[in-house]
Amino acid sequence: MSERVGLVLALVVLGAGWGLTQPLAKIAVTGGYRHFGMIFWQLAIGAVALGALCLARGRRLPLGPRHLRLYALVALIGTILPNSASYQAAGHLPAGVISILISLVPMFAFPVALALGIDRVSWLRLAGLSAGLLGVVLLVAPETSLPDPAMILWVPVALVAPFFYALEGNYVARWGTEGLDAIQTLFGASVIGCALALPLAVGSGQWIDPRPPWELRDLAVAGIAVVHAGVYAGYVWMVGRAGAVFAAQVSYLVTLWGIIWAKLILGESYSGWVWGALALMMVGLFLVQPRSRGAALAPVLPVEQTGRRA
Repeated sequence: MSERVGLVLALVVLGAGWGLTQPLAKIAVTGGYRHFGMIFWQLAIGAVALGALCLARGRRLPLGPRHLRLYALVALIGTILPNSASYQAAGHLPAGVISILISLVPMFAFPVALALGIDRVSWLRLAGLSAGLLGVVLLVAPETSLPDPAMILWVPVALVAPFFYALEGNYVARWGTEGLDAIQTLFGASVIGCALALPLAVGSGQWIDPRPPWELRDLAVAGIAVVHAGVYAGYVWMVGRAGAVFAAQVSYLVTLWGIIWAKLILGESYSGWVWGALALMMVGLFLVQPRSRGAALAPVLPVEQTGRRA
């Protein structure tokens, strides 16, 4: 019983950590930083932390052609493309709303899995998909749902991120990670991602100078990367200790904590329509999750909230 309580508390901590990254992203973006610069430093700091974990575990990083292809793909569809959209949307949407939209990842993943032939039709899960889509309608349809009706234009941009995370998770579920464990895969993706993001950050004029003095926005970018690396390592431990089914429940907590942190740190408030959308998406997330213990159940979350890597 005490072990079960400990695991539940650990799950709450993981959700709180990942949920914190959305308000931190909001702070960095509103402080003037742009997506490519943030992505580079997020990947660079994450690579150092994850590399240290691999070294401590005695795991080397394979660099064969098939491994490099995997790293590049995970870096692109799991970080660079979705985070570019998410960080741009963060400058225009409340952090809590973005946290709610991120919960759509499993609902995007389900139809993609059907298209790839790695899942089968389930009326219960289709009902979950419908609930999630109805939640999006509640966010964008009523004029009073968002603080400013003009924000509606940025909701489709925010939806780019969960769509790419869904693609990434299904790719891993379908083709695997070339025999690598989750931390090795993420470490390799972070290294390759740095090489891809560096010219984008410099060429676009979005380079972030790492030299002091550091401001709040700098601490926010560093916080995103450090929290991601630490909490992700904890998630991998959780899967091994309690199983993927139990660990997958962190997806609910990430969204709920994202809203809580946004209220506490940023002072955000939401209309009844937003709370209604949250309720529908939580119902949809519950229904769309596979029930088999052997299924790949880890939630597919953004790099700073990532889950389905192995």
